[in-house]
This record gives sequence, C-alpha cells and structure tokens, in this order.
Amino acid sequence: MKIESQIEKISRFQHLELLANQVVEGFISGMHKSPFHGFSAEFAEHKVYNVGESTKHIDWKLFAKTDRLYTKRFEEETNLRCHIIIDNSSSMHYPKLKGDQLFYENKIGFSVLASAVLMNLLKKQRDAVGLSVFSDSYEFYAPEKGSDRHHRMVLNALEGLLQGSVTKKSTDTVTFLHQIAEKIHRRSMIILFTDMFQSGEEEALLNALQHLKHNKHKVVLFHVVDTKTELNFDFDNTPRKFIDVETGEEVSVFADNVKQEYEKNAQLYFKKLALSCVQNRIKYVPVDVGENFEKILLTYLAEKQNFV
Repeated sequence: MKIESQIEKISRFQHLELLANQVVEGFISGMHKSPFHGFSAEFAEHKVYNVGESTKHIDWKLFAKTDRLYTKRFEEETNLRCHIIIDNSSSMHYPKLKGDQLFYENKIGFSVLASAVLMNLLKKQRDAVGLSVFSDSYEFYAPEKGSDRHHRMVLNALEGLLQGSVTKKSTDTVTFLHQIAEKIHRRSMIILFTDMFQSGEEEALLNALQHLKHNKHKVVLFHVVDTKTELNFDFDNTPRKFIDVETGEEVSVFADNVKQEYEKNAQLYFKKLALSCVQNRIKYVPVDVGENFEKILLTYLAEKQNFV
C-alpha cells in the first residue's frame, strides 16, 4: 500500500478526532449557561454524590465553589457503559453532498461526528463505549470498552462510514436491533442514530426498540433528518424526479402539487413516533443535520444523570 494513501487515512482520522474534541471543548466552556452550571472543567474528574455513599472522597473545595456535592473519581472507575448504534442504509447518505459541503452536512456524516463527539466525552469521563453499525447487514460490532486502543479502533470504524461508496442498501432495522439487543448483556445506555425510514409494520419496529430496553438499558433515539427537505419539503416548483435511494423507485412530480399533503403526513409520522417512544419510555430526540451538537450533548448528560 502506498505511503501517501496511509498518510491521507491518518490525517482524516485525526481530523475527525480533532473536530470532535473542538466541539466538546467548546461545549464545556459554555456549560455555565446550561442547567449543568458549576460542572465545567472539573466534570471529567468528578461524579455526582449520591445519598448513602461514603463521604470519604467528597471534593469539599468544589462544593464551596458550586454548592453541589461531587466525589472524586479514580482511574479504574467506569460508571457508564454506552453502546452507540448507527443506521448506515442508503437513505442516511442523503442529502448528496456537493463539492463545497462539509461531510457532516448529510445524515450519515452528522451521525458519525455526533458519535465521535459523544465518544470524546465518554473518554474524558473514563466511561466505556461500544459501537454497532447496520444497514441490510450487521456491518460492524465492538463491545463496550474504555481503553485508548479500543477508542481508536471505534473511531477508525466511524471514519470508514464516511469513505464507503453509496450503494443501494435497504434498512433492516428490526432484524438488527433485535440482534444488537441480544449482544448487550451488561446494563448500558444505548444511543441510536437513524432516520427511521423502515418499510414494514411500525409495531415490529417498536418491539425491536423495546427489546433494546431489556436488562434495564436506557435507550436514546436520535431521529436524524434533513428538516428542510424531508420535513418541510422545501423544493422549487420545477418538475423533479424523486428517486428512492434504497429501492431505486422513481416518481416525477411538481413539488407544489404534493407539498401540503407530504408535510401533513410527515408531521403525523413524527408525532406518532414521538408518542410511541414516550409510551415505551424511550427518549426520543429529533435532530436536524443543520443543527449544532449541543442538543445531543445536553440530552446525553441529562440522561446520564438519571441513569441509576
């Protein structure tokens, strides 16, 4: 293999890691504006004190500054196990990126960077992370571990999702969520990035999401969409050919002719999905590829606080 291609691969890898670190550092520096006030630079080295625990390791200096009780953490501690799941079907590679666009301006790129950002935070807090990737096959699996070597291996797998060619890969969410659920034995926070484009019965999909909750896992569903076109159907009224990226099926329409009905059905689906998740005690968070990562980080931190 040519040395040039190896150097290019390494530089891309470092770029993802560096970008994720910049997002996290920027978020931490702004945390005084958030509900996690007083939990800024030190939070990587501390955990919230729970009533009944030994008071031996309480950081009283931090208590004086924040009026909150935190205990010091130790190198060997792993408080949380987190398993990230990414849908890598063809629909996740939408919108098709133009030459001047950044890799995270489509759904898969956004999900990859969001995952790298969460991994960076997990690493800072010395927590364990695992990864599953699926489309029409179970593409990648790594169990939850906290070592540097494991972290780099998972980051490398994320990089691979950005380099893969976009072939017609359907979404078999139901099958693979069941398989992933069977693999995660120790209680974990499970974070799923998907656009929820799944043919078949909605009930089967919800059953698969419910399966992820067995063993008292906590499930967070980040519903990744391109709001401008997938929810608001924001196209001009020139005749357009819409192609299903997973099946190849085509339909030619004027956008204005279907816009109102499309938006009505899309909003109905989102509301139905959100309600079903609430009923099944799954944290449902819609995210737009045009957003920053603050919503994802705040959701993670809030859910971690409740992870008892």
